[in-house]
Amino acid sequence: MRGKRAEKRKLEPDNIYNSRSLHRFINQVMKSGEKATAERIVYKALDKIKESGKNPLEVFETALRNVGPRMEVRPRRIGGASYQVPVEVKGDRREALALRWILASAKAKPNREYKTMIDKLATELQAAASGTGAAIKKRDDTQRMADANKAFAHFRW
Repeated sequence: MRGKRAEKRKLEPDNIYNSRSLHRFINQVMKSGEKATAERIVYKALDKIKESGKNPLEVFETALRNVGPRMEVRPRRIGGASYQVPVEVKGDRREALALRWILASAKAKPNREYKTMIDKLATELQAAASGTGAAIKKRDDTQRMADANKAFAHFRW
C-alpha cells in the first residue's frame, strides 16, 4: 500500500527581486549545496540584462512563459504496446520544465564564445524572452512530438 503524497513546501521569495520562481531557478543552478555561488551567478546574469536597458525580472518571467510547454507526451502501455500519449502540462510542471530547459541550454553553450556561466545565462534568458534560443527549440520539439501523436489522445488516463 502506498503512503501519503508528500506535501509541497512553500518556497520563500528571493531576497532581491522578491520572486518565488527566481528562487526556484537559483535552487536549480545550485551545485553541491553552494547556494551563495548560485545566487551570485543568477544575480550577476540579471545585472547584465539590466545593463542592456531591460527590466531583468520582466525578461526572466517572459522567458519562463515562452519556454514553458503547453503539451508533452507521456508513455502509456496498452495491450503490450507503448503509445506516446499527448498530455497537457499543468502550471507547476510547466515552470519546472522551463527552468530546467533554460539552464540546460545555457550550460550547453560553447566556452570559447561565452567565457562564464553568467554570460551564458544572460544570453539564454534574453534569447528565450525574445522567442529564440535552444530552450525555445526544445519546447517546439516537445510540442511537435505531442502534435504528431494526437491520434493516441483517446488513451489519456
